[in-house]
Amino acid sequence: MAYRIGIVGAGGISRAHGRAVAQSNRAEIVAVCDVLPEAVERYRGEFDVRKGYADLALMLDNENLDIAIICTWGCFHANLSNQIAKSQRVRATLCEKPITQTAAECEDMVACAKANGILLAEAFKFRHHPLHLKAKEILDSGRIGTLGNIRSTFCTGVSAARRKPDLNWRFNRAKGGGAVYDLGCYNTHHARFIANADPIRVYATGEFGEEVDETIATLYEFPNGVTAQLTFSFKMASSQYFEISGSDGMLRTERAWNNENRPTTLEVHTRDGVETHDFEPVDQFVNQLHHLCDCLDTGQSHRIPPENSIGNMKTMDAIYESMRTQRVVAL
Repeated sequence: MAYRIGIVGAGGISRAHGRAVAQSNRAEIVAVCDVLPEAVERYRGEFDVRKGYADLALMLDNENLDIAIICTWGCFHANLSNQIAKSQRVRATLCEKPITQTAAECEDMVACAKANGILLAEAFKFRHHPLHLKAKEILDSGRIGTLGNIRSTFCTGVSAARRKPDLNWRFNRAKGGGAVYDLGCYNTHHARFIANADPIRVYATGEFGEEVDETIATLYEFPNGVTAQLTFSFKMASSQYFEISGSDGMLRTERAWNNENRPTTLEVHTRDGVETHDFEPVDQFVNQLHHLCDCLDTGQSHRIPPENSIGNMKTMDAIYESMRTQRVVAL
């Protein structure tokens, strides 16, 4: 069967989901909702969507949906997710990252989804890329020994002239912007995924632009002596690598996050030399969609359970607290 999807928010990221659905025979977009009628009409024309709405309640009432995909600014995620869950008109909600703005909001979202029998999942596309799945497989196999340290960056090199609150939500605090929310959520989720734990201590330092945090360096301490050093920045030159260091080797890739339609390589460094695993271009959004369809087909658990999203938000809350207090924050 083709799962019936309703898109909530017709901005930029919704197009990545639209292109993913267009490549799949497992789903179709049957409706789109946005507060701007012109945005709805553009999206309908671009992706041949039958119905458009300016009111989410009307879309939920009128359409027989299986999946809702939330693509709005982060400041609206919690309210929209709860409205969708309480309607009980969908089977699953896929919410763009970061899932919301605070751990408290996320806990409320998760509780609401569970109370209404809705599968709630956060849209971290990279978790469905074969490179990341292979890296975790190699780590878990013991090939690089005992995990010790994780390093990663997500820096986008945006010019000062473009880092303006009125030009892009990323630089607008009221809309949910900030380098922690837009970029650091990736590094944080990845470090927790690799460590298979939440950090027990967080230290962060950084600098702010006109309204939002623009450059942040963090240090996470995990149980069993594992540490992570992460840097995310709108200002610093483009960089998206990760390194996973163990007692007997290291895993590394140069382009960890935004690698749609580009080949990628995972390096495995051991005492025997360097082994490379090459991956053909893959659309992570398609893989993400198909994993959600698999969960609905079989009842299997999602790779990103909602409790994991709560842990991510608690860590991101701790980043802001550490920057505010200039102290280490214990979790």
